[in-house]
Amino acid sequence: MAQIGTEAAPLRVAIIGSGPSGFYAAEYLEKQPDLHVEIDMFERLPTPFGLVRGGVAPDHQKIKSVTKLYERIASKPNFRFYGNVEFGKDVTHDDLVKHYHAIIYAVGAQSDRKLNIPGEDLPGSHSATEFVAWYNAHPDFRDRQFDLTQESVAVIGVGNVAMDVARILARTQEELMQTDIADYAMEALAKSNVKRIYVLGRRGPAQAAFTNAEIKELGEMAGADIIVAPEEVELDPLSKAYLETGKDPKAEKNVEILTEYSKRQPTGKPKQVIMRFLVSPVEFIGEKRVEAIKLVKNELYEREDGTLRPRPTDQYETIPVGLVFRSVGYRGVPLPGVPFYDRWGTIPNEKGRVLTDYSDDGQQVIGEYVVGWIKRGPSGVIGTNRPDALETVEMLLEDLAAGKLLSPSAPEAEAVEKLVAERKPDYITFDDWKIIDRLEQERGKAVGRPRLKFSSVEEVLEALRAAKSNMPAAG
Repeated sequence: MAQIGTEAAPLRVAIIGSGPSGFYAAEYLEKQPDLHVEIDMFERLPTPFGLVRGGVAPDHQKIKSVTKLYERIASKPNFRFYGNVEFGKDVTHDDLVKHYHAIIYAVGAQSDRKLNIPGEDLPGSHSATEFVAWYNAHPDFRDRQFDLTQESVAVIGVGNVAMDVARILARTQEELMQTDIADYAMEALAKSNVKRIYVLGRRGPAQAAFTNAEIKELGEMAGADIIVAPEEVELDPLSKAYLETGKDPKAEKNVEILTEYSKRQPTGKPKQVIMRFLVSPVEFIGEKRVEAIKLVKNELYEREDGTLRPRPTDQYETIPVGLVFRSVGYRGVPLPGVPFYDRWGTIPNEKGRVLTDYSDDGQQVIGEYVVGWIKRGPSGVIGTNRPDALETVEMLLEDLAAGKLLSPSAPEAEAVEKLVAERKPDYITFDDWKIIDRLEQERGKAVGRPRLKFSSVEEVLEALRAAKSNMPAAG
């Protein structure tokens, strides 16, 4: 029997999900000298790139240029892309065990964390996840409705996603025209009646999760003033002492930027972004929909591990808002046939090796691995997925050397292609994606925008069929 990873018996790896972590895992596998590897990437949507396409803000076009690297990874002859193929439905866990030596789960964190407060499910209360996916033309969310007739909106959270939501709500139509935002979203936002956007953080300005670039950008918009009251950037003694250690230059710069904002006078722009810190929502108030939020004022205390955490005081206030976006974190969802740790919303693992559970009796699930947010939780930026994927691939290669991988009964690439063609005849190859990509860019160019996305699976498949029928026959 030929050794796995040789030309006679290539290492066969399935990657479930086509976001950054999945592509970085593929990159490290492809770079191994003297390793013959065949990688099949499965993606539920007809389009690749995960949150780079469906999560990165449309006004951050430079960040999206990372897809050029992913295209190079996908162009290798040992790489196949199966888009519009859903794990657990079109291909199952049992199917993959029959066809691969290793499976890498790279599915991200697809749902949002809850606040678990009264009124959270009132109409007008939405997760930031929904809104971001809606304005990014994600097929699952294109039909969502958001009541943009409201004048006052609250964004709960102070991470980068919260900044994106606030910024998109505050952008002018002229600014949005320079982006690849979904056409229906741009139309709805152009008619928006939003005038005040409250951004609410439960800890202080020194603990805010947003990056320096994100908070700086919020103060540079054509149609919105940023409002920060001087008392909002006054540091408590614990935060002051923390910054004086010099261990967190990002936090120092954030406080510096916010302090500068607190000295600005409003210039009368049509919209205002109002930053608030040390407040937590305790109730969404309203009869038939959200009409206001009740907030509690927090104070910081130091835990035994040295971290600063918020706790409620006896001070409350109510602010009138008609629309709320909750941006308090993402969480993963279980996959059929794969272990899941519900408390953290991740697949239990040790350095990327999947475990049956996190108990003392937890065992390694042979041949199964995990990368990205479904591995570590929703933290970091796109680049954080690179060392994360490297760690996982190193574990996989250790197991390959030790002979601790799956023993598929039908490892041939053709067997998988036949299976997918039978189960999902309209699957998308990476060459198909390149056609879709070109069509979207051409549609955008026609209206003076970088890209005009297709926003439904049917739209993608129809456009692809039409484009291919007009292509000259090969040979």
